Amino acid sequence: MPRGAQAMVIFWLVFVIVIIGVFMANASTIQKNFNLFKSRLTTNPSAEELPAESEETVVHEQPSARQESSTPQKPAAETTRQDKPQPLQDKPSEPPKQTKPETQTSDNSTNGNSMPPAKPAETRDRNIYFAQIDKDGQILQSKVSRKIPVSASPMVDTLNVLLTGPSASELNKGILNLIPQNTRILSATVRGSTAYISFSEDFLFNTFGVEGYVAQLRQIVWTVTEFPNVSDVQILVEGRRLDYLGEGIWIGSPINRQSF
Repeated sequence: MPRGAQAMVIFWLVFVIVIIGVFMANASTIQKNFNLFKSRLTTNPSAEELPAESEETVVHEQPSARQESSTPQKPAAETTRQDKPQPLQDKPSEPPKQTKPETQTSDNSTNGNSMPPAKPAETRDRNIYFAQIDKDGQILQSKVSRKIPVSASPMVDTLNVLLTGPSASELNKGILNLIPQNTRILSATVRGSTAYISFSEDFLFNTFGVEGYVAQLRQIVWTVTEFPNVSDVQILVEGRRLDYLGEGIWIGSPINRQSF
């Protein structure tokens, strides 16, 4: 056999002997590893994969009986006092002190916070004229008094009250308003001693005939000449001067109480 082949055979024999020696020296360790590998092959993986952290959590959540017994328990009454606040005891209420109106008014006046009582609107008595039919069928003038608020246009205010008509009690007494319905005052001015009053077109239509036209003119003239600075009235319709009203009743110039 060649010398090189002998050396190779000797090498492998030595190698095998070393391997066998190592195996024999670690036989117990190899056996344990083999048994562990075998047991893992035959064991349920789900039970083996349970994390150790969960077991530790369970242990911490459920303390042992020794720990429970060593922990002092608080009395139930003490716990109740800490958890639920005790209701405050109501002090006996004292009856409210009554303040005299005079004292309160005096204090407010001193502090400058009081509001003066609202003054009632100032009014003035004005005479206005309606119509009334007597037993003989004649149309007469009927004077009534009204309280009219004071303003910058007293004549217009008085005429508007006249156009409103008599009250219910006055109607029961037979007092009438013969000025045509829906008549409106468009303007009223005084120049010298003459009042120029402009009515709406409804003023031209009176359903009571000639006597009705005369009665409505008398209502206007008598009411307006109650003002001390007015002696006669110029009737205008829609701002225009007309010669006649109705059937030949002259209104082309100022008229007064003596005109009828």
